[in-house]
Amino acid sequence: ALAQVWAEVLNIDRAGANDNFFELGGDSILCIQIVARAHQAGLQLTPTQIFQRQTIAELAAVVSRVPVFRAEQGPVVGPLPLTPIQHRFFEMGLPDPHYWNMSVLLEARRPLDPPWLQRAVRHLLNHHDALRLRFERRGSDWHQVNANPLETTPFIRLDLSELSAAEQALAIKEKAEELQASFNLSAGPLVRVALFDLGSQEPNRLLIIIHHLVVDGVSWRILLEDLQTAYQQLDRGKTIQLPGRTTSFKKWAQQLAEYAQSPDLPQELDYWLAESRMQISSLPVDYPESKRLNTVASASTVSVSLTTEETRALLQDVPTAYRTQINDILLAALAQAFAQWTGSRRLLLDLEGHGREEILAGTNLSRTVGWFTTIFPVLLDLSKSDDPGENIKSVKEQLRRIPNRGIGYGLLRYMREDTEITRKLRGLPQAEVKFNYLGQFDQSHMEQSSFGPVLELDLFGLAYETSGPSRGLQGGRAYLLEINSSIAKDRLQLHWTYSENTHRRISVERLAHNFGDALRLLIDHCQSPRAGGYTPSDFPEAGLSQEELDDLLAELDGR
Repeated sequence: ALAQVWAEVLNIDRAGANDNFFELGGDSILCIQIVARAHQAGLQLTPTQIFQRQTIAELAAVVSRVPVFRAEQGPVVGPLPLTPIQHRFFEMGLPDPHYWNMSVLLEARRPLDPPWLQRAVRHLLNHHDALRLRFERRGSDWHQVNANPLETTPFIRLDLSELSAAEQALAIKEKAEELQASFNLSAGPLVRVALFDLGSQEPNRLLIIIHHLVVDGVSWRILLEDLQTAYQQLDRGKTIQLPGRTTSFKKWAQQLAEYAQSPDLPQELDYWLAESRMQISSLPVDYPESKRLNTVASASTVSVSLTTEETRALLQDVPTAYRTQINDILLAALAQAFAQWTGSRRLLLDLEGHGREEILAGTNLSRTVGWFTTIFPVLLDLSKSDDPGENIKSVKEQLRRIPNRGIGYGLLRYMREDTEITRKLRGLPQAEVKFNYLGQFDQSHMEQSSFGPVLELDLFGLAYETSGPSRGLQGGRAYLLEINSSIAKDRLQLHWTYSENTHRRISVERLAHNFGDALRLLIDHCQSPRAGGYTPSDFPEAGLSQEELDDLLAELDGR
């Protein structure tokens, strides 16, 4: 059963008992998908178990068929605390916080029945409690509450069949722009669905817009699969029956609030407040006088990619050399590219993670919809060596030292009831770069949407028309550079977003291409006979430094 799940998620013909998950191209987001698929097959396991036991043979020894817990299956209502990422959103002080969405415009592969589609949408909003969240400002604080199940549905149908193709495209664009700006955080719902009927000769278009406060990239996969499932069940004359709920977003938020007061959490402060983080230089800009005009309206994007063969090598050949995961290599190349640009071999950046970490006992978030993203600062330091192998090992170990994959930073800064801790964390230098690896999407038949890759399902594909701006154009950007990477259509793709008010396009293009060159050199190195080695995190119980481990391995080789 595990082998079948692995083959489906990793998009391979078969998975052998001793194949390594990460050497097959696995990553942390695919771990979540494996946990969800295994759960549907009656198998209980966790992402941590996959990280610790990276082969099917090892996993099979610990997997359980007995459910660990039963999540609340009825409607979830009532107040709940803001999570760290939601606190961070409101801290940004956007002029139009209601206008910060994620959206997708789909093309139906066959005509859709509007009443069935409306019923399927309503079922999704009532099944996934985060989609019924409301937000209200009281003084300087924001609060959220789960509203009661909906009796009406935020669904409209527009008949554009009498218009020409050009007029239809314009009508879709105008309606999408109107809907994107239409949310009311306190009144809700924070979802809009529009079905566009373009006539019998052209497929229907389906626009789905959801405010980012209640959804993230992992959630979209769940929602689109569930929408298709619900519609197809109605189409076959059946009652809608979705897979069982996992831990509710409300329960997760409540448990996070309790965990944030844990006496153990402040032990992470030595990491987050390290003295080395205080000595950070600002990034070069081409137009210093316009730095304050770093707005959404001024944003532009440079995109670069690896070839199919280079991507295959990155996923399958590279991990074996130093027992790395893809983020280790991407960030090592990123630090090298920035060093070439800035002259400094130390780079402070914010990392974005999926946030569904196993820090709370008895929780399962594999099918929970909500905004779970974690954003936390990481200081990458390549000052000890110019050797590519040493750089890889150094970045790998620096990333392994991040406590609990970074989730504690937001808990300490936003949810810990300690004003001194909050003050210290807010006083740190802020990163001007954010990096996010979104995962592999060919495994789930993904395509690229305005916010990232989304599922291409039997019922839907991506439409070519625009879904309109997903964010208010006057809002400020939190970073000078935002780098989103993913693997789609068998190629690593990187999108570098910057402000035309602060940087010239040629500067960002040069930086992006330098990153590509650095990444190719690391791939070539890992494929060479001289590459390979262990790091202390490969032997967590030994308590060795890199130097001690190297000496021990050299002694063993001498024997």
